[in-house]
Amino acid sequence: MDKKDNKKGFKIPVVIFYILILLVIFLVWLWLVPSAGKPTYKEISYSEFITMLNEDQIEKVELTNTYITIQPKDLDKKKPVYYRTGMLVVEDTDLVKLLIEKGVDFRSPIETSTLWLSILQLVVMMGIGVAGMFIIMRIFSRRMDAGVMSFGKNTSRIVGEKSTGKTFDDVAGQDEAKQALREIVDFLENPGKYTEIGAKLPKGALLVGPPGTGKTLLAKAVAGEAKVPFFSLSGSEFVEMFVGLGASRVRDLFKQAVEHAPCIVFIDEIDAIGKTRDTMFGGNDEREQTLNQLLAEMDGFDSSKGVVILAATNRPEVLDKALLRPGRFDRRIIVDLPDLEGRKAILAVHAKGVKMDEDIDFDAVALATAGASGADLENIINEAAIRSVRDGRTSVSQEELLSAVEAVIAGEEKKSTVLTEAEKKTVAYHEIGHALVSALLTHTEPVSKITIIPRTSGALGYTLQTPKEEKHLMTRREAIEEITVFSGGRASEEIVFGEITTGASNDIEKATSIARAMVTRFGMSETIGFVNIDSRQSLYLGDGTSSDCSDETAREVDREIRTIIGDCYSNAKRLLTENREILDSLAAILIEKENISGKEFADLLEKKGIHLEPGKTGA
Repeated sequence: MDKKDNKKGFKIPVVIFYILILLVIFLVWLWLVPSAGKPTYKEISYSEFITMLNEDQIEKVELTNTYITIQPKDLDKKKPVYYRTGMLVVEDTDLVKLLIEKGVDFRSPIETSTLWLSILQLVVMMGIGVAGMFIIMRIFSRRMDAGVMSFGKNTSRIVGEKSTGKTFDDVAGQDEAKQALREIVDFLENPGKYTEIGAKLPKGALLVGPPGTGKTLLAKAVAGEAKVPFFSLSGSEFVEMFVGLGASRVRDLFKQAVEHAPCIVFIDEIDAIGKTRDTMFGGNDEREQTLNQLLAEMDGFDSSKGVVILAATNRPEVLDKALLRPGRFDRRIIVDLPDLEGRKAILAVHAKGVKMDEDIDFDAVALATAGASGADLENIINEAAIRSVRDGRTSVSQEELLSAVEAVIAGEEKKSTVLTEAEKKTVAYHEIGHALVSALLTHTEPVSKITIIPRTSGALGYTLQTPKEEKHLMTRREAIEEITVFSGGRASEEIVFGEITTGASNDIEKATSIARAMVTRFGMSETIGFVNIDSRQSLYLGDGTSSDCSDETAREVDREIRTIIGDCYSNAKRLLTENREILDSLAAILIEKENISGKEFADLLEKKGIHLEPGKTGA
């Protein structure tokens, strides 16, 4: 739409807008003008008027055919109140004589028309309103091309190879995803070897995975590798306030894509427009119309021209089934959390532009960050670099890297929080309880650090356990022992002080979560059996679940969870009671030092006659 069309289509809304403004001004005038400047009147009887006149309380009087207006001598200038009484039907011939006798100023007003004055007031108010609106419209008129008249225009931008600056070499830990996307890039660069065998270019590929795993980075890498025009926009950019504008943007987007073919279109957070339409209320809102248009466009364009749609989401379960069928998004590419080797590769990629010591061990950092996304690992590298500058160093050391891991996991040290001696002793016994129970059990992770220095996350201390190898499965025994370790802190408090504190709230939450998952999702309960009760609401966003069972089964689940946690807690108390002397001595050392490393903890246990199994000697 050219500039001339913009102005032409803009006249009708402006006329209507001005009419509405003038109507509002007119209504305000009708309400304000009749009452503007009028004083307050108090009605009195004619006899009261004569009494006031006889008592010399009246300053002025105004006489008309129907009423008498009275101005008293004690009139308040700030809030004047006048009196008014009706004129007698029978003429009072003595009234004029009495007014003259009392020296009261009286008159009868000359009736004049105020119509022209009112019209003048209305014209002035309308003029002010029109002038004000003219100034406002002039201010916003320059934005109309990107505003009201461009609602249907697509706001995506074409990002070339140089704009992204990313290639597949910048993406680590997602080898399977890169392989799937490499085929699409190769198809765009060398379509002949695919069409010769009869293969068709996939119309679309859906990148699915948790937040921070590199879905957008992969799309940018495709832009850098493909050397074709790349359209990048978010699903929320299609959704507008007015119905039909999102669908117009979809049409415009695909029109541009076909004109620039071969090309790639990337829609981030496609769940903003692609949510399922299968609702009990139905609907024909803006989002649904936009989705319908997207489905129609994906069916309508020819993939042989080289237009590929990439989309990303971390909520695939809410997407409409019609969007996911072959012929629209032919491929679903999982971009999951990286494994151990993937984390090491990601750390190495993000460390390229950072000065590192020669003895940096990414293996130890990768082991300590199980479950971390690529964005988390990038944050750890950056946090370590910031700490190095803070400490006056010129390169990042291994100690600063591990310190950055602790800061991300547990928060910064909160030096402003000072514990009392009693609190410090309680926290020390609590943390040693965790560590000692972990050491006394067989299938637990080794302790790498124990501290009683408060952290910004709210923890007054913590026990850090770092696995020696990455595991993908957990046995029932390992789950039971993990719950037992979580129980060790509260059990230690009860044994030593005969009292319990609020410090175990997070331990209770984690222990209950594991026990519930054992019973409702993993079939590890002898009472409930091989049954799934809780279903995860989202595959990649949190651990929220929904239950589908009878009230009787729910009661059995609750009983089984309490039984599992109760047995684990009893076992933790038994282990700590049997090793009370070691518990006391380790707690005393922790109170004195405030921090104990995994190696120091293993050496102290060796001196006490407790020999840890290989792989549990700490770091």
